[in-house]
Amino acid sequence: MIKYLSLLILCSVSLFGQEIKPILPLPSAKQLTWQSLEYYGFVHFNMNTFTDAEWGEGKENPNTFNPTDLDCEQWARIAKKAGMKGLILTAKHHDGFALYPSKYTKHSVANSLWKNGKGDVVRDLSNACKKYGLKLGIYLSPWDRYHPDYGTDAYNQVYANMQKELLTQYGPIFEFWYDGANGEGPNGKKQVYDWPLFHAMVEKYQPQAVQFSDSGPDIRWVGNERGYAYDKTWSPINRDEIYPGYPKFDAYKNGQENGSHWVAPEVDVSIRPGWYYHKDQDNKVKTPDSLMKIYVASVGRNSNLLLNIPVDRRGLIHENDSASMMGFAAIRKIGLQNLLPKSTQIMSSTAVNGHFSQLINHPIKGAYWAAKETDATPYLLLSLKQPLLMNALVLQEPIAMGQRIKKFHVEITNTLGEIERINLQTIGNKRIIPFKQRKVSSIKITFDESRGQVLISNLELLNLISTRNEPLYQ
Repeated sequence: MIKYLSLLILCSVSLFGQEIKPILPLPSAKQLTWQSLEYYGFVHFNMNTFTDAEWGEGKENPNTFNPTDLDCEQWARIAKKAGMKGLILTAKHHDGFALYPSKYTKHSVANSLWKNGKGDVVRDLSNACKKYGLKLGIYLSPWDRYHPDYGTDAYNQVYANMQKELLTQYGPIFEFWYDGANGEGPNGKKQVYDWPLFHAMVEKYQPQAVQFSDSGPDIRWVGNERGYAYDKTWSPINRDEIYPGYPKFDAYKNGQENGSHWVAPEVDVSIRPGWYYHKDQDNKVKTPDSLMKIYVASVGRNSNLLLNIPVDRRGLIHENDSASMMGFAAIRKIGLQNLLPKSTQIMSSTAVNGHFSQLINHPIKGAYWAAKETDATPYLLLSLKQPLLMNALVLQEPIAMGQRIKKFHVEITNTLGEIERINLQTIGNKRIIPFKQRKVSSIKITFDESRGQVLISNLELLNLISTRNEPLYQ
């Protein structure tokens, strides 16, 4: 019956679907691919791991870097089991120490005791990611507190050459990550970065990769390192007004409703208080429950989640970090199951031919519900035949058509007839709306303000849980 209904809906889309006008700006194909990843890992492992620092000075002895049991396959294996889609490695941090044997700096693993100078962490991780089906990303800090050319025009070419090495020797790269930090180098000068050159290197050698910085060009910083996006999170942003390290970024952290470019946010947060490994933080690892709340506030607020794992001095993910990641995966597996019965009738105030509300509950790739343009406050109404114990609602817009919803509200009715109203702002790629657990008999979603015609591609009902198999949101 469901197969027949899906075929019938597909036919209606093909035969009667009306053309819907996109709302600019629109995401590119690679931005859409990136957004679908949702969750992947950051690996901060470098000279700082062995000096117990967060930011190195560039004066460290290369022999200080000497992991005893480095195993990138362990990283990849744990990341895969944790449900991550990729890993981004700090190939060079601000101190300038490179985790691969670059021809353009002496401050690298090639001059360390590790593997007698024959090691290459980037190569090891690339191989491990290929083995476990993960995507590989590269962090390469433009700031370099070691390199003698830093602070001169020559350094921009040094950095570009290092980019070329990383972009041409290790296979496909899904994301290239620029840090906005820009301090003084060994000669006391700051660098004027040639961003057009840097961006062009990625476009030339890995055109499918997205580039991250405060201003993109493809994806951007969310504005904090605490693990959350905002009730109002727009993917459009006035990209040309800002740059990496922009001092007044708070004015742009929410994006802009009528922004000039599509530059969706990424939420970067560490599983520990620090970004690098510190032994005194072994018992300060975020719990699975804390990570689930971060997931809801990041992936659930139109962003992707980049969770940092500080690899320890052995060259391994610490047991406490791994345990928390596995616990997080376990509660996601249960809590993110869609409880909405396929038989549920989703009513709508209006619908355009070929874009009916039932498409939300019987998803076909690229299909969506579309309210009529004349419908000033369109709504969706779910009346459940059997009340459901739940505590969260998922909504998605078909972002290939642009981001539209400005304000909306949800009315949740329990079995006693009590109604809770929740007022919200943007949706975007995915919005997870948590609330106090209850048995729900009906839900009404009203779209109060929108940039044009309201389009919704997915609706799910969830019951998020904790590691104690209790409701996560009381």
